[in-house]
Amino acid sequence: MKEKVVIITGASSGIGEALARKYAAEGYKLALAARRYDRLEKLKQELPHSDVLIVKTDVTRQDDCRNLTDKTLERFGRIDILINNAGLSMRALFEEVELDVLRRLMDVNFWGTVYCTKYALPELLKNRGSVVGVISVAGHVGLAGRTGYAASKFAVRGFFNTLRIENSKKGLHVLVAAPGFTASEVRLWALNAKGEAQGESPRKENKMMSAQSCADHIFKAVKRRRRELILTFVQGKLTVLVSKFWPSLPDWVAYRVMAREPDSPFK
Repeated sequence: MKEKVVIITGASSGIGEALARKYAAEGYKLALAARRYDRLEKLKQELPHSDVLIVKTDVTRQDDCRNLTDKTLERFGRIDILINNAGLSMRALFEEVELDVLRRLMDVNFWGTVYCTKYALPELLKNRGSVVGVISVAGHVGLAGRTGYAASKFAVRGFFNTLRIENSKKGLHVLVAAPGFTASEVRLWALNAKGEAQGESPRKENKMMSAQSCADHIFKAVKRRRRELILTFVQGKLTVLVSKFWPSLPDWVAYRVMAREPDSPFK
């Protein structure tokens, strides 16, 4: 795999960082993207045996996404895998949230994925490569208090499912990966009703799947060229399955779970 090149967005922490470590350990060349360049520099220093390019990237900016592809090609001459992992969350009731919060969620989670995929697609098609969208179980079923988050993840799933069909004769592999609750910084930066970072997790991080375990599953799914990955049994596979036949049950459970969170927006 020494000649294979993978781009990972949102690589400065959480699942993105874990994916970088996994792909580096497997001998891939890496192009790591995030807004926090200092975090990328630190991560690069911890991957001494890997050929690593770091690019400061705000995925909401088209020019940044184009630059990420250009820099990767300048350095490595090819792109084999694009993992769209950069993401933003929220926690607020729709009736209370400012609309700009939802707009920001779509800009990062949906449009960031679209931009990066658009510019990398010609190379991925040429190499019969893989494009990955890291969504969430909230991209399959609604998640109370996260309207903007769920909407953006549903949108990414629809985008990639359609992209797969359009390129079904061209050898492009499309994976939609849906982790359940995973220990990461995403909840620390989740936006509240006014668009401010909530600053702390309302959930017990030590009870969740680790970012490294999630990265291992995604790595295997890409290698096997799977089309869909739903992680965790109860939160993930079982919830998605039950929602197809008894949709009101997951709704009821989700409401109760979110209502029990500390400082829940549900009164």
